[in-house]
Amino acid sequence: MTVTGTLQDKILALKKQRNAVILAHNYQNAEVQDIADFVGDSLELVQNAAKTQASVIVFCGVHFMAETAAILCPDMTVLLPDEHAGCPMANMITGEQLRAKKKELPGVPVVCYVNTTAEVKAESDICCTSGNAVKIVESLPDNEILFVPDQYLGTWVASQTKKKIHLWPGFCPTHAKIRPEDIIRLRQQYPEAKVVVHPECRPEVTSLADQVASTGGIMKYARRDDVHQLIVGTEIGILHRLKKENPGKLFIPVSIEASCPNMKKITLEKVLWCLQEMKPVIKVPEPIRLKAKASVERMLAVK
Repeated sequence: MTVTGTLQDKILALKKQRNAVILAHNYQNAEVQDIADFVGDSLELVQNAAKTQASVIVFCGVHFMAETAAILCPDMTVLLPDEHAGCPMANMITGEQLRAKKKELPGVPVVCYVNTTAEVKAESDICCTSGNAVKIVESLPDNEILFVPDQYLGTWVASQTKKKIHLWPGFCPTHAKIRPEDIIRLRQQYPEAKVVVHPECRPEVTSLADQVASTGGIMKYARRDDVHQLIVGTEIGILHRLKKENPGKLFIPVSIEASCPNMKKITLEKVLWCLQEMKPVIKVPEPIRLKAKASVERMLAVK
């Protein structure tokens, strides 16, 4: 038996003993995705976990994702296998900074990307995901919106609506590595291929794509019968799931440099350790949790 196989067996046994559910984001290492009960985007994962009878969530992702699980599943113990797995974009805005910006724009509603801390969610009017951001902005009666923290997702939303969008200067360093010249080169190399990119990419990248989509949207697009070769502009961890679920199709990353170092901090060894030690536990103070939960629930209420 391989070392990986032994680790997997230990994790599965301990998971059963702890009554735990293992969630893995689409950007996780392949072996971590393979041990998970659910693989997907952050909100989808939390919603799936909430439907289970588990007592413990092991969230294989970054800190804000585990926080979101703690916000929506307060009766479950939420573990993050590496407490240093943070999100640079989420850290580009604080609750204090958002409060100051709101004073500059009195009465302007705040739409926050789910890729934010609990404190920022608590200071926002409504949350959004990359998949529903346009719908959420359109659902608001106001003609002006403050969108935080991702300026590129916000720019994409602004291109799809007539509303005035005030942008916060945050961004995802991993998606910023995806360059338009790489897409142009790959289109020449693979003339039959479609191009799909994440809306966290720069505008000069999204403008070259056949489809701009969230990770869930990318998975859906890849299943289309008319897609046989796909140039993929997002974090490269998603390629494992794309290949696994679409055998016979060719998937080409726009850039192998688009690898999130924080996502890759989660390993099988750390998953096993956190189940053994039942830590690090991610908690959100109750006053912040309730306000953040209201922001997420307003989003979920939009049909």
